[in-house]
Amino acid sequence: QVQLVESGGGLVQAGGSLRLSCAASGRTYRYDGMGWFRQAPGKEREFVAAISWSRSLTYYADSAKGRFTIYRDNAKNTLYLQMNSLKPEDTAVYYCAAGTVARPSLSSYDYWGQGTQVTVSS
Repeated sequence: QVQLVESGGGLVQAGGSLRLSCAASGRTYRYDGMGWFRQAPGKEREFVAAISWSRSLTYYADSAKGRFTIYRDNAKNTLYLQMNSLKPEDTAVYYCAAGTVARPSLSSYDYWGQGTQVTVSS
């Protein structure tokens, strides 16, 4: 079992920044892939970024490249998503997920957090 708890969401103006955190606990050693996904109202959940816990490989959706950075603190078992130059279309609930492999697909992840709301005003 793995428990994931996101935090750091909030309301920000367009062009601003937020840093999301995801605290992982439990049998995290079994899951090398960690990812961020988001779901806007009326839309499907979509991939944002992923990282391989052991190899530091990162993957980004085109919408996130150049603006978002995924990284982790192994000592704290915490995953982060630094989001800069935010746009209104980034408004969504952001979810952290854990899986055996870091991939940009929802089906690759076995555990999910409860989500944190990000709202970007224009």
